[in-house]
Amino acid sequence: MFKKILIANRGEIALRVIRTCKEMGVKTVAVYSTADAESLHVRFADEAVCIGPAPSSESYLKMSNIIAAAEITNADAIHPGYGFLSENAKFSKLCEEHNIKFIGATGEMIDQMGDKANAKSTMIAAGVPCVPGSEGVICDFEECEKLAIETGYPVMLKASAGGGGKGMRAVWKSEDLKEAWDSARQESKAAFGNDDMYMEKLIEEPRHIEIQIVGDSFGKACHLSERDCSVQRRHQKLTEETPSPFMTDDLRERMGKAAVKAAEYIKYEGAGTVEFLVDKHRNFYFMEMNTRIQVEHPITEEVVNYDLIREQILVAAGVPISGKHYYPQMHSIECRINAEDPHNNFRPAPGKITTFHAPGGHGVRIDTHVYAGYMIPPNYDSMIAKLITTAQTREEAINKMKRALDEFVIEGVKTTIPFHRQLMDHPDYVAGNYTTKFMEDFKMKS
Repeated sequence: MFKKILIANRGEIALRVIRTCKEMGVKTVAVYSTADAESLHVRFADEAVCIGPAPSSESYLKMSNIIAAAEITNADAIHPGYGFLSENAKFSKLCEEHNIKFIGATGEMIDQMGDKANAKSTMIAAGVPCVPGSEGVICDFEECEKLAIETGYPVMLKASAGGGGKGMRAVWKSEDLKEAWDSARQESKAAFGNDDMYMEKLIEEPRHIEIQIVGDSFGKACHLSERDCSVQRRHQKLTEETPSPFMTDDLRERMGKAAVKAAEYIKYEGAGTVEFLVDKHRNFYFMEMNTRIQVEHPITEEVVNYDLIREQILVAAGVPISGKHYYPQMHSIECRINAEDPHNNFRPAPGKITTFHAPGGHGVRIDTHVYAGYMIPPNYDSMIAKLITTAQTREEAINKMKRALDEFVIEGVKTTIPFHRQLMDHPDYVAGNYTTKFMEDFKMKS
């Protein structure tokens, strides 16, 4: 087992990893930018190293500074959390070159699954259902035009290096294809330095359902069932739940098998997520694979009683997995609490938290790094907490979430608490009748 793990991240996920490390008797090193000096992950780690100024490019994305911090503290492993360098093949390889274990996928695996066009080709070879469309990067507009006719409108253009909805365009008719092609490439080039595009059939009334998997270094993988992440805004998840209200036992079995097949085909090591689009007829199609821990991992932990961070660390240390699959025994919902104004188009709202009261009680979990007096910096993602409720049934989990949201007091900054409270009363959400288009018709009440 590792003696000391450096957490190359910030905020709630850094604190989450520190907690599990302490329970396992492993020492921890926090890294932080000057803007995060007062964050709780810095306070609760065994050691802390400042790695640069506030901008991510000069701190949390600065590979040389993080490797240096690991070396001066004698850390023998690095946990990257999510975001930042968690899916960076170069960083994974750099850790290996410095004899530091990267707790995550190898650089080769990240290369294989990180590029979406490449990932799709790999999954087709593995026999995993994929959305009809291009098998790789589209060479030019002429090929794009031909492919759109073959695939059949509507189609979705996607940036091969994309993420967060950047470089994506839905095209419903041929007259709009050229403008969409040009604007998507331009946006992708600006966001990722890469304008490679691929195309997929646009799935109507889709749900975004992902399967949590864990693979070990012996080529074996297991799944821990699904999470429904369909409530999204601009392709960013707002709330997640497990089990999915759309799921059937047969569909769960088939999707679980497909996810394990995908993981074992690439000999995947670590915790990861195979993401699918599911249409209204319950046909499912591979969308992408996230080669890291997910923001929404706690709801899976709650319904199967399983510490995913602990399993990540054990797998990285060479411990084989049991090989058994896990199925939800309860129902769990997560609301992402962001420092944003939901009445003003979810505008980011950094600033000082003057009052902070977290809800409690049976079946309520809070993952957060903030407190009364904490200054939310404007430099990073606006998520400041995750509120998770777990109960025997979906109805009970929703009622528990309503109560917990009513108890949750954050003053000094605007947050998405009012949005989530209204969501929990929305008849379509309560009925489990929602798709990835749900937020297009959602209107905040004053």
